[in-house]
Amino acid sequence: MRCAGILMPISSLSSPYGIGTLGAAAREFADFLAAGGQSWWQLLPICPTSYGDSPYQSFSSYAGNPYFIDLDDLAAEGLLEPEEYRGLDWGDNPQYVDYGLMYATRYPVLKKAAARLLANPPPEYQTFCKTSAWLDDYALFMALKDKRGGASWFTWPEDIRLRRRSALDAAKEELAGEVDFWKAVQYLFYHQWNALKSYANGLGVSIIGDLPIYVSGDSADVWASPDQFQLDENGLPTEVAGCPPDGFSADGQLWGNPLFNWERMKEDGYQWWLRRIAFQFTIYDMLRIDHFRGFDSYYAIPYGDDTARNGRWRPGPGLDFFKAVNSKLGRQAIIAEDLGFLTDSVRKLLRDTGYPGMKILEFAFDSRDSGSDYLPHCYPTHCVVYTGTHDNDTILGWMDTAPKKSVSFAKAYLRLSAREGYHWGMMRSAWASPADLAVMQAQDLLGLGSEARMNIPSTLGNNWKWRALPGVFTPALAARLRKEARVYQRLPKKKAPAKKKRASKQV
Repeated sequence: MRCAGILMPISSLSSPYGIGTLGAAAREFADFLAAGGQSWWQLLPICPTSYGDSPYQSFSSYAGNPYFIDLDDLAAEGLLEPEEYRGLDWGDNPQYVDYGLMYATRYPVLKKAAARLLANPPPEYQTFCKTSAWLDDYALFMALKDKRGGASWFTWPEDIRLRRRSALDAAKEELAGEVDFWKAVQYLFYHQWNALKSYANGLGVSIIGDLPIYVSGDSADVWASPDQFQLDENGLPTEVAGCPPDGFSADGQLWGNPLFNWERMKEDGYQWWLRRIAFQFTIYDMLRIDHFRGFDSYYAIPYGDDTARNGRWRPGPGLDFFKAVNSKLGRQAIIAEDLGFLTDSVRKLLRDTGYPGMKILEFAFDSRDSGSDYLPHCYPTHCVVYTGTHDNDTILGWMDTAPKKSVSFAKAYLRLSAREGYHWGMMRSAWASPADLAVMQAQDLLGLGSEARMNIPSTLGNNWKWRALPGVFTPALAARLRKEARVYQRLPKKKAPAKKKRASKQV
């Protein structure tokens, strides 16, 4: 079914409190999507951020980002008083997130809300704690990390680093209050998340989540299950993840995540992964799996290297892994992020899984990339088209920074004009393409330049910060978006009315 959506991270929504949240602005954006004829709201990972503020480097695959908890909604439930947070310093630039300020300001406020929750916890809280199998490890991990000033678990004392039972029991007793705080925060997050998802679904808007293939080394995931990763006897990685050098980066990309021990994972039928994916489908309607090519073969870089130059390719689990997913979880709605260095074996794996891959319009014209596979006339219907993703510049930013020949080619092929707006012309071409699903970045919908770029891979300092200003998602913009969706037959299909049962005759 032809349909359309918008990529808009929760962090990028407007709010008075320094970062986007799950509250009123999120509900208003869902209203905007419905009014604009959009079927999908695609997100970046909603997990807590760690190193470099990246949602792809998180303390947990399961936990929600505490920054996204809406304070006004907490106040409406009696867990906060307005004066406890409205007068605080949340930053002076509504267009960008100040993560340092978030860390310093948000947690003291959440501790007040958590204390009120724990003073009289509802039955739903107890149920959440009992049914969230990941929660105990995560809450203890965060309490231990706080006790040590945020230090990586790799540096913790050996007995707790290696999870000896006596050390874990002692830590749980010593840090019981802090553990309860982290559990309460996760309950508050998922209480609000479930409400937002129900609201969006009620409007006919479904949610696309984003699952990073790798987890952060400094995470509850690795600390709780070290046998699932390629670690040495001290718990340190032997090799780490990244991408080889290409036309965009002479040094490649050094992500630094520990690599999976795929042989160990296969022994129990990939249970660690199956639990992870199954959880994602309790909170999302569709899932984009990042770095799909890593399941075919993955790039392994010696631990301690400063660049990705010395890495080498190693075989991944291949189709055997996805057969296990289908066998245990059934056929799920998955998008494969099949970008990067592709080989025939990666293309075959995509065909064999049957998942739709991704097409990036900016790649079609950029001489720094392979190009031809991304031209719209080459698309199958079974794919998802984007003008760009969070790792690319905005359309207008790309027009300003790409090689001149690349820009000229794009203008000629897509019939772009300044009168229509280059961003509208490129989005129009994506909507007109054969792809079943077309997803646009919110920044492109707003006609923003490089100042609104979300991420420049392998760089630190300025990423993941962009936010939309209040009031920019207007009824007029929704109407124009809906018009394009109608022209290119991407409006949501109306459900046929239920047939009325004929009354049975009295005998």
